[in-house]
Amino acid sequence: MVAIFGPRQTGKTTIVRQALERTKMPGRLLPMDSLEQPPLRYAPNVGSSPALISPPGSTEWLVRHWRAARAEAEDTGRGFVLALDEIQKLPRWSETVKGLWDADRASNSPLRVVLLGSAPLLMQSGLHESLMGRFLPMPVAHWTYEEMSGAFGFSLDEYLYYGGYPGPAHLRGNSRLWKTYMTGSIVAPAVDRDLLAMTRVDKPALLRQLVDAAFNLSGQIVSYNKLLGQLQDAGNTTTLARYLDLLARVGLVTGLSKYSGPHIRSRASSPKLNVLNTSLMTGVSAYSFHEARNDRTFWGRIVESAVGAHLVNTAVPGIDVHYWRDGNAEMDFVLRGGRRVVGIEVKSGGTQRHARGMEAFRAKYAVDDCFVVGGGGVPLDEFLSEPAEHWLRR
Repeated sequence: MVAIFGPRQTGKTTIVRQALERTKMPGRLLPMDSLEQPPLRYAPNVGSSPALISPPGSTEWLVRHWRAARAEAEDTGRGFVLALDEIQKLPRWSETVKGLWDADRASNSPLRVVLLGSAPLLMQSGLHESLMGRFLPMPVAHWTYEEMSGAFGFSLDEYLYYGGYPGPAHLRGNSRLWKTYMTGSIVAPAVDRDLLAMTRVDKPALLRQLVDAAFNLSGQIVSYNKLLGQLQDAGNTTTLARYLDLLARVGLVTGLSKYSGPHIRSRASSPKLNVLNTSLMTGVSAYSFHEARNDRTFWGRIVESAVGAHLVNTAVPGIDVHYWRDGNAEMDFVLRGGRRVVGIEVKSGGTQRHARGMEAFRAKYAVDDCFVVGGGGVPLDEFLSEPAEHWLRR
């Protein structure tokens, strides 16, 4: 099987639709999050199959569709593709899929299966718990600057403000509609449908407050205790750390841990909050595109958050992204992969702070490289055009 998973609104369903339209093999896309809709059928030169009557959302419903697709795969002689969109919305989906898939392998069925999901924490949990060794993962991340530029003609500044969501790209000239789309079609469903409805959250009000606070504090190092002090609902630091981890898994915001040496990761340190798409910062702000561009302090936070988001989104397994601070000395980001350690500073002000931070970081640790992004260092557009691994081993 092929498993396509990632944050909401990053193009997973579009990828499958385009693939089904271009392949010569017939197929069907079943949208699990809109079960009242009929399945989208892609069947070149193949007649329509009999109607499938079953209660939507049940295990029996999935089994009947699967068996019908299996029969079509055997009848056509060319196989058949069954794509299950938002599969995690079905109760006990992984156990059902495992049984059906193993039966297909035992009978050499030519049925091909694609699983799609927008809640990575649930997709990965179900995949790794029940379907280990039975799937090829295809993670889909937020769109990069090159992708948004190539597809929609975004300038660098437009990418920094409007971010890497393709869905609302056509609204970039209308700030009010764009912000409404961001909050109503991206943030709210990610919290309400991907987290609150599908995983245990004892304090939903605290989670929602954390979302708002984290978006507004992106680029800042904030202790859990200080963060709790800004929230109205009661909680503890352990709960807050767990909720922040959940938000990272659905592609909203992450808390980078402090770099504490090549052999120790400081998980208990104050996290550096970083949105995983800069539009999450700007979408909840009061700034229009031009107002944000003219506020040097806010724009500097956007630039730094864009660098952090790019590193996290493009880091392959084995590469970790941290920050470092010791007194007044600071490195905005630290990349670690294997034995290599690289410090990265983002220039949004004077150069003296960057020089002090790099000097202190080099003096404390055996690092392989340190460099500045922007302001005479690596140009920002060039940095955003290469993945994290490139900058770790440049």
